[in-house]
Amino acid sequence: MNGIKLKHNKLYLLDMDGTIYLDDSLFDGTTDFLDYVKSIGGRYIFLTNNSSKSVDKYIEKLNRMGISADKNDFLTSTDATIEYLKKENFKMIYALGTESFKEQLRSSGLNITDELSEKIDCLCMGYDTELTYKKLEDACILLNEDIAYIATNPDWVCPTRYGYAPDCGSVSEMLARATGKKPKFIGKPEPAMAEFAMKMTGFDKTETAIMGDRLYTDIACGVNAGISTIFVLSGEGTKEDIDEYNIHPDYIFENIGELHTYLIKNY
Repeated sequence: MNGIKLKHNKLYLLDMDGTIYLDDSLFDGTTDFLDYVKSIGGRYIFLTNNSSKSVDKYIEKLNRMGISADKNDFLTSTDATIEYLKKENFKMIYALGTESFKEQLRSSGLNITDELSEKIDCLCMGYDTELTYKKLEDACILLNEDIAYIATNPDWVCPTRYGYAPDCGSVSEMLARATGKKPKFIGKPEPAMAEFAMKMTGFDKTETAIMGDRLYTDIACGVNAGISTIFVLSGEGTKEDIDEYNIHPDYIFENIGELHTYLIKNY
């Protein structure tokens, strides 16, 4: 590990599921780490590919865990997807996702539906914890037409208290098997979320690090954005994944608590 590089980090982009908590259990050391970032005049932004919840739901969840947060502390793949959809000016978007996901798209001014129509020119899929067979069937019908196909994130699984559940990437793979169509993914590993966070906070690449438990999304996003990368082994990823994906993080820690201990001892 390049400790000198780590010393200069002031902006930390933090994945949530599997990184700072698992389901409703906050990992030991999370609040200590957040306090440390504040103590050095830094800033943290919660960066998540999970599109099943609105920011308000995340704020409520963190507050229950004892972490004070507001909307300025978050960037989600849904936020990035909304920006993309607005630029493309689609006439009618079929939203395949949770009610929360659909409401976020709708409240942003986008024309959203969850019923089949000839007017639909885009299928937009998020991580759907309310998935039904009808939604899958609707998607297959739509993908047989010449329409745009967007997905919030490519994560294969979402960590849970019992192991893992299929995430947006797994559902998109299932649809690809049925239709031959694959989506344009918007969230991590694309660099847009990290770049927007730096622009929003005023920190540059040399001061910014991203931390997460997935190499192919979190760490790849950092690599693509040219910032420091911190891989934690508290969620989905393992050290063996490094060779499998050929993605090499700058730092590896067992969990956020070990990272905090390292920072306190060395800086």
